[in-house]
Amino acid sequence: MQPKHTVADVLNLELEHLHEIAHTSWNARALHAIRKCRTKALGGHLDWCMECKKLHLQFNSCRNRHCTTCQGHKQHQWISARRQELLAVPYFHVVFTLPDHLNFVAIRYPKVLYKILFDTVWETLSAFGDNPKQLGAKLGMIAVLHTWGQNLSLHPHLHCIVPKGGVSKAGYWKKGKGKYNFLFSVIAMSKKYRGVFVSKLRKALPELPQSLYDNLFKKKWVVYAKPPFGRPEHVIEYLGRYTHKIAIGNHRILAIDKAKREVLFSLKDYKKGGKRTTMTLTSKEFIRRFQLHILPKGFTRIRHYGFLSSSWKKEKLPSLQLQLADRGLEKIETFEIEEKSVHRICPSCKKGTLITLLTFDSRGPPKNYQQLIKRKTLKFNT
Repeated sequence: MQPKHTVADVLNLELEHLHEIAHTSWNARALHAIRKCRTKALGGHLDWCMECKKLHLQFNSCRNRHCTTCQGHKQHQWISARRQELLAVPYFHVVFTLPDHLNFVAIRYPKVLYKILFDTVWETLSAFGDNPKQLGAKLGMIAVLHTWGQNLSLHPHLHCIVPKGGVSKAGYWKKGKGKYNFLFSVIAMSKKYRGVFVSKLRKALPELPQSLYDNLFKKKWVVYAKPPFGRPEHVIEYLGRYTHKIAIGNHRILAIDKAKREVLFSLKDYKKGGKRTTMTLTSKEFIRRFQLHILPKGFTRIRHYGFLSSSWKKEKLPSLQLQLADRGLEKIETFEIEEKSVHRICPSCKKGTLITLLTFDSRGPPKNYQQLIKRKTLKFNT
C-alpha cells in the first residue's frame, strides 16, 4: 500500500529554504535529489507488459541512499548476496552507542567521528576475541551505522552481527564459550570501548576541549547485546530490516498541514517500553533533523570485518562453511529470493515482465512516441 505522504512532500513545502536549512552543499544536493525522486524532473521511461499488454509510464528514481523510495531494490540485492555467506552457527546482534555529548562533534566532523566509531568497535571486539582467556580466535562482523533516534534526533550507534565463535590460527572453527549472553562480558567491553574511542578521538581531533573528555568519562557508555538468533537464516530477516533503513520511512508520516507547515509522524517511545506515539514538528525542523543523517560523500555505512571481510569471503569462507557442515552442525535453510527487481514486474497483472520501449528526459517523451510504441510492441508480439 502506497503511503499518503512522503519525505519529498515535506521537502517541497520548504523548497525555497532547502539550501539555508542544509548544513553543507552535499546535504542540499541530497535533499533536492530526494525531492525530485520519481517525478518528471528526472525523466522516465515507458514500459510495456508482455503478459497483459498494458503500457506503464514510470519516472526515474533518484538512487540516493538516503531516499526511502529507492532502498527496496538495493536492500533486496544486498540480502540476496549475504545469504550465500551464512555459517551454520548462532549469531549475535550487538549495538554500540555513543553518548550525546559527542553530537556536536558528529555534526562538525561526521566522517572523522563515524570512522573512529567503526574502528573502535572492531578493535574492541578483536581484543576480546584474540585473548586466549576469552576465545583465542579471529572474529567476524558485519556492522551497520545508524545515526538517528525515533524522533529524528542525532543518535549515532552501530548495529553489529557477530557469529558465535572464530577462526583459530590453524584455520579451524573455535566455538564461543557461551559464558555470557554475548561472547564476552558486556560490562568489560563497555570500558574497553570507551577507552579506545577516547584515545582515537584525542589523536584525530586534538582541538576538542578537555571538558568534553571529562564528560565522556563521567558518562556510562552502552554496549547492548541481544540474545542470539534462533537459527542462522534468521540473520537474513534482521539484515532486511536494518541494512538499508533510513532516518524515517514514508509510512511513518501521518499528516502534513500545508497551511501551518507542520508534519505529524509516528514513533516508538523506548522510555515507555516501545509504546507507539506521535510527534509534530514544523516542516523546517523536520528537514533540519532529517538532514543530520545524510552521510558524508563516499562514506561506507555497511562494513565487513574479520572472516566476513571481502578478502576472506573470496578465498577462505567457502572452506569454513564446508568445515562446519562436516562437523554435523545444523544445515542452513536455503531461501528462494526473487532476483527480479520489483520495478520490472507489471503492477497491473503482477505476472508479466516489463519491457522498456523508450526513455526520455525531463522534457518528456518525443512527439512521435506513439508511432515508436506501435512499432516496438509489434516487434515483440511477432
